Amino acid sequence: MRKHYLDNIRWITVIIVVIYHVFYMYNAEGVLGGIGRITDLPVQYYDIFQYLVYPWFMPILFIVSGISARIYLDKHSGKEFLKSRTLKLLVPSTIGLFVFQFVQGYVSMSIGGGFEGLVAEGVPKPIIYFIMVLSGSGVLWFMHLLWVYCVMLLLIRKVEKGKLLKAGEKTPLWLIMLFVLPVWGAAQILNTPIVSVYRFAFYFVFFILGFYIFSNDAVIDRLKRISVPLILIAVTLCVIFTVFYFGENYADKPINRGFLFVLDAYAGSLAMLSGMARFGDFSNAFMKWMSDHSFGLYVFHYLGISSVALFIAKPKLAPAVVCYLLSLVAGFLFGYGLYAIISRIPFFRWAVLGIKKKKEK
Repeated sequence: MRKHYLDNIRWITVIIVVIYHVFYMYNAEGVLGGIGRITDLPVQYYDIFQYLVYPWFMPILFIVSGISARIYLDKHSGKEFLKSRTLKLLVPSTIGLFVFQFVQGYVSMSIGGGFEGLVAEGVPKPIIYFIMVLSGSGVLWFMHLLWVYCVMLLLIRKVEKGKLLKAGEKTPLWLIMLFVLPVWGAAQILNTPIVSVYRFAFYFVFFILGFYIFSNDAVIDRLKRISVPLILIAVTLCVIFTVFYFGENYADKPINRGFLFVLDAYAGSLAMLSGMARFGDFSNAFMKWMSDHSFGLYVFHYLGISSVALFIAKPKLAPAVVCYLLSLVAGFLFGYGLYAIISRIPFFRWAVLGIKKKKEK
């Protein structure tokens, strides 16, 4: 039977990511990447949304990816797994940069004034293009890390030969809670110094926990029994984290390596996983459509948000509230619209979305 709660976690989390990026684009807390404050407010209290969701929304996606990897490998070989993940993850996040995502690079560079500076300095156009390609990764960092994790998983499976999966099925609740400690340890290492989202060890632990622990139905059944307390604890931690750090850069060290951040990330992930497994394990026509289109929304939404920021918000062509609303609408329009268009164009659908010949479910 299909685990509908995994599909629902994906599309709901992607919507949270879209909303997050709207606030992130105009944040007043000094988190680099957007154009910053566009209001005259002394304090943008609505920016608390970023603090409430940032610690846990990507960890839960890596957990779900780990669970999905287990489901796939139960019915396919390691070779088939690597081939499918290369098509879906590596091709769009590498070749796709040269074919389409360099457009995102242009927009991102223009927001920071980098593109105009290169042109003014007379940098050759081919060099500018390659810089745009490198700057166009945007949200594709998730796919970069996930592909690396999938390769590492295949190597680990060759060594452990299924013993860890059998042990994972018997994991008691008290041990699941203690896994926050290795997550905390992983948060301290293998973090890239400039692009802070590339946290190789931190997200890898969530992926591995998803594969070896949370992919077991027995473990999920245990978590479902305490889902309500987990949700209450997670909400409390989100609020505490926001109160402690509002106004500071939550996305970089030392905050994103602190124990409170890690505890928030882990508790929030467990709450989402257990809550959806208990209350959201069903589907209907709307949910299926959202699930089928969540990948396209994730890949393209940021281009819509950043384009509004560059062409409307930055030159102050509209009031701040209008810019926020336009960015939100553009995120969904670009996400669903570009997916609908590019998924139907030969070669582009392969290079940008990892779709070969026809749409794959």
